[in-house]
Amino acid sequence: MKLRSLSTKLVAAVATVAMLAAPLATAAPAEAAQKDVTKGWDKFYWGSATAGFQVEGSNYDSNWLRYVNRASKKDPKKVNPVKNATDFRHRYKEDLGNAAWMGLNTFRISMEWSRIEPKKGQWNWKEIHYYDNVITTMRKHGITPMITTVHYVYPGWVQDQGGFMNKKTLQDYKRFVDFLAKRYSGNGTMWITFNEPLVFFGHEVEIGNITNADMVPFMKNVQAAHKIAYYTIKKYDKRAHIGSNEAYLPLVTSAADQFFFKPVEKELDFVGIDYYYTVALSNLSAIYGATSEFDKIDPQPEGIYFAIQHFSDAFPDKPVYIVENGIPSYNGHRPDGFTKGNWLNDTVFWIQRAVADGYPVVGYNYWSITDNYEWGQYDSRFGLYTVDVLKDPTLKRKPTDGPAAFRQITKNGGVPQNYKLKSPLRFCPLSEGLRSCVNPPQVYGPRAILK
Repeated sequence: MKLRSLSTKLVAAVATVAMLAAPLATAAPAEAAQKDVTKGWDKFYWGSATAGFQVEGSNYDSNWLRYVNRASKKDPKKVNPVKNATDFRHRYKEDLGNAAWMGLNTFRISMEWSRIEPKKGQWNWKEIHYYDNVITTMRKHGITPMITTVHYVYPGWVQDQGGFMNKKTLQDYKRFVDFLAKRYSGNGTMWITFNEPLVFFGHEVEIGNITNADMVPFMKNVQAAHKIAYYTIKKYDKRAHIGSNEAYLPLVTSAADQFFFKPVEKELDFVGIDYYYTVALSNLSAIYGATSEFDKIDPQPEGIYFAIQHFSDAFPDKPVYIVENGIPSYNGHRPDGFTKGNWLNDTVFWIQRAVADGYPVVGYNYWSITDNYEWGQYDSRFGLYTVDVLKDPTLKRKPTDGPAAFRQITKNGGVPQNYKLKSPLRFCPLSEGLRSCVNPPQVYGPRAILK
C-alpha cells in the first residue's frame, strides 16, 4: 500500500484525459463476459500481502533506505525511521501460521533485490536461504506464493547507476529475475513483476531520484523490464501466471492504463487490481487523500465492483486478480468506526456480485496481514493484525476482527446470501465518471460462491 501525497500528483497528471475518455454508459453487467478467460485457474485464490521493505526489517542498502535515513534525520515525525519494521524477517512463521488459520491459500511477498544481491553480481546466500525457508513454510501450509520482483525498492548500487532510467539496469534486472525464476518457479507460483508501475514512478519523483520530466523514458524502461521478466519466467514455467498491478484511482484509470497495462497487454496473464477508495456525489471524502488522511475517507466497498468492471471491459481477454485491497486506521482508530471485518465482508459481497454478473475474478488479497511501514509512516494501519511498531518493542501481533471474518469467508466461499451491507451503495458513484452513476450495480440478485 502506498496511498500518500503522490496519489494526488498522479491524479492531477491524468485526470483531464481520463474524464474525457470515460464513456457515459456500459453494457448491462449480465452481458459482461462473453467467453471464459479463467481457463487454467483451478480455484479461487484467497490471500494476504506484504512487501519486503515494509515488513522485514534488517534492510539492506537501497533507494528507499537511503531516502528514509536521510529524511528521518531531518524530521523523524514526518518520516519515521524504518527500524526493524514488523520483523517479518524473523517472524514469518508466525505470520504465515496466522494466514493458514484464516484459510488463506495464497500469500504475496516481494523478494528484495537489495537483500539478495547487495553488491552487483554477488549473491547473498544467507538471505537467499531465508527466502527459501519462507517459500517452504508457505508450501507446508498449502499456501501458493505470489512473488513480486520489484515493490518500489531496488539496491543502492542500482540507484548509483541511475536506477531504471539507465538501460543497463534492464540487464541487471534480467539476471535477478532469472535467478528467482529458476529457483522458485513451478508448483503454481504466481508472479507480479512491478508493483504499481505508475505509482513506482511517482515514488521515484517523491524521493528525489527522478523528475516529472522523466516520466516517458522511465515508463518505457519499466515496460521493457516487465517484458523481460515475463519471458524469463516463462522459460522456466510455461504455465506460470504472470501479471502486474495498478492502483485503481477514481476517474483517472482509463488514462492511467495507457502508461503501462496497454503497452504490455500481450505480456499479461492477468490484470492486477489494487483498490482502496473511490468517490460518489454522496461521498466526496476522497479529498482527504490530498493530505494523506486516508482514515477519514468514508469507505465505499462497492468501488471494487467498478474496478473489476473497468479492467474486465478494458482487457476482455484477461482474468482480473485483486492484488491489494484494504482499509486504514490512524493508529488503530477510524472516525466512522468501520472495522477490518466490515470492510472484508462488504468487499467480498461485491466481488461475489461481480463474478455472478460474469466478470472473471480469480483471486483476492487483503493488504496487509500486519500493520507495516507505509512509505514514511507507521500511523496508517491496514493490518488484519495490529503491530504497534513505535510503542511496542515486542512487536506483538494483535488480531482485529478481520482474521475471524476472513476465516469465515474462506470457509464459506464468500459471505452468506442473507448478508446485509454495513456500507450501503452510495448515490451516484463516480468511479468511472457518469458511466458508474448511470449504470450502478444491483445490490440484490445472485452472488457467486468463490471456491
